[in-house]
Amino acid sequence: MSSSTGRSGPWSTIGAAVAAVAACAVCCAGPLLAVLAAVAAAATVAAVWIPALAVVAVAAFALAVMVRRRRRAACRTDPGPVDLGMPAPCEHRDSARTTPR
Repeated sequence: MSSSTGRSGPWSTIGAAVAAVAACAVCCAGPLLAVLAAVAAAATVAAVWIPALAVVAVAAFALAVMVRRRRRAACRTDPGPVDLGMPAPCEHRDSARTTPR
């Protein structure tokens, strides 16, 4: 018969650590594979859409240049005096000065 002293050997600690690492790997493998699959799918979609996005970016830039040129031409004025269509100033009479002293 052997007596148990209550001490555990170093191999039992290493075994517990290996079991914990294995459990963690099994637990996290699914989400990690899902993230990797999502990144791969996004890269595939991006590879297909990059040329289309480049065309859209060039078209947007050309449209912005065209709108800016049209606005600049529409806002251009002739140099010189501008008639505002206001009445000419008339002589103002101050009622306080027109009263006799």
